[in-house]
Amino acid sequence: MQPTKTPSQIQAMREGGAILARIFDDIRGFVHAGVTGTDVDEFVGGKIAEYGAQVTYKSPEVNFPGNICISVNDQIVHGVPTDVAFEKGDIVSFDLVITYRNMMTDSAFTIVVDEEPRGAVKHLLQATERSLYAGIDAIKGEGTRIGDISAAVEKVLNDARTGIVRELVGHGVGIEMHMAPEVANYGRAGTGPVLHVGDTIAIEPMATLGGEKIRTEDDGWTIATRDGSLSAHFEHTILVTNDGAEILTQK
Repeated sequence: MQPTKTPSQIQAMREGGAILARIFDDIRGFVHAGVTGTDVDEFVGGKIAEYGAQVTYKSPEVNFPGNICISVNDQIVHGVPTDVAFEKGDIVSFDLVITYRNMMTDSAFTIVVDEEPRGAVKHLLQATERSLYAGIDAIKGEGTRIGDISAAVEKVLNDARTGIVRELVGHGVGIEMHMAPEVANYGRAGTGPVLHVGDTIAIEPMATLGGEKIRTEDDGWTIATRDGSLSAHFEHTILVTNDGAEILTQK
C-alpha cells in the first residue's frame, strides 16, 4: 500500500506531469538524423531547469549517467545517452523521470527518426501504445487490482503477436521514483494488489518484434533484446480517482 498523498502532493504531480509532457513535445521537435543522444541529454537537462523542475536520474540516489534514458532500436530501456548520431529510420525510446516540488513523475514514448513508421515497425509502435491505454482504461477507481491492468496490457500485445518483455515492469511513483506496487505487463484479472484512490502508478508496456529475453549491455545500464529484435516502450504516470484514472503526464 502506498503512503497517503496530500492534495498538495497530488497537485505537484499534476504540474510536474504537465512539465514532463511539455519536454516530450520539445524532444519531438529536436530529434532528427545527425543529432546525438548526448545532444538530446543536454537539451533535456536545459529544459528541465528552464521549466522549474529538477533532474532525477542524475541524483545521488539514482546516479544514472544522463538526464534522460535513450534506447535505440533493439535497446528496450535505461539506454545511456552517447555521442552516436541518430540515423533516419532509427527507432528511439525516450524515458524520463523529473522531480517537481519534491514529487516525481515518469513517462516514455517511442518514435522513428525522420520518417513515418511503416510495416512491422508501425505495428509494433501502435500495439505497444494501444496496450498502454488499455491498461489505463482497466482502472475503474477504488478496488481495481493490478492484475486487471496487467491482463488488459497483455491481451492487446498477445492479439498483436508481439513479444512481451516480462522481466521489466511498471511501478508506483511519486514520493520516490520506484515504489510499490509492481505493475507487470502480463497477468490475470482480479488478482494482485488493490489500488486505492490517490495511488499513483507508472504503467509502461515494453514489447518487441521478437522474443521476450533481455540482456544488459557493457555500460551496466542499457537493457536490450537478447535476440536483437526491435522494441518499443510507452509509459504514463496515472492517478487513481474515484471513478477511474487520470493521466498525469500529458498536457
